[in-house]
Amino acid sequence: MELKNGRPGDLSGRFSREIKVYDLLDDLGIEYMTVDHRDAPAETMEACKAVDEVLGTAMCKNLFLCNRQQTVFYLLLMPADKPFKTKELSAQINSARLSFAGPEQMEKYLDIRPGAVSLMGLMNDTENHVNLLVDEDLLSEEWLGCHPCVNTSSLKLRTKDAFGPFLEAVHHTMTPVHLVGEP
Repeated sequence: MELKNGRPGDLSGRFSREIKVYDLLDDLGIEYMTVDHRDAPAETMEACKAVDEVLGTAMCKNLFLCNRQQTVFYLLLMPADKPFKTKELSAQINSARLSFAGPEQMEKYLDIRPGAVSLMGLMNDTENHVNLLVDEDLLSEEWLGCHPCVNTSSLKLRTKDAFGPFLEAVHHTMTPVHLVGEP
């Protein structure tokens, strides 16, 4: 795996959802780096750890959640080493009984499949069905690593660009949350 500036040189055989991410970041003038790992998709936390070492970023969990009625959806970004405690998050966002949303909703709202959940998917949520929640510890990091809507490549971009110009362009806001991850 090699970290390169900008989009991959060869886009043949790539999904349109991935190319759309590069196009948007380029149109916004957001600098980013990419690493391809098509031979080793980031499907597990162990695989993600190897990719994050190449990226030079802290590992991030991206969880797609919903309320019990499956009427309100959340994308939670948090440090990978923090345990996720549903009760802790529910209290902060006033939503009882959070659970993981299904792959159907993930694809419907974010145009992403399981294993590739990413902040970049918000570009496909044009009607703002998904609420972005970000653990405040991630906001203090200089760099953010994420998938370009597929788990066979990864991006490295400045945190301030991800939560500034990118979010503005896709018409989303973020709600910072404080997750301790302790019982």
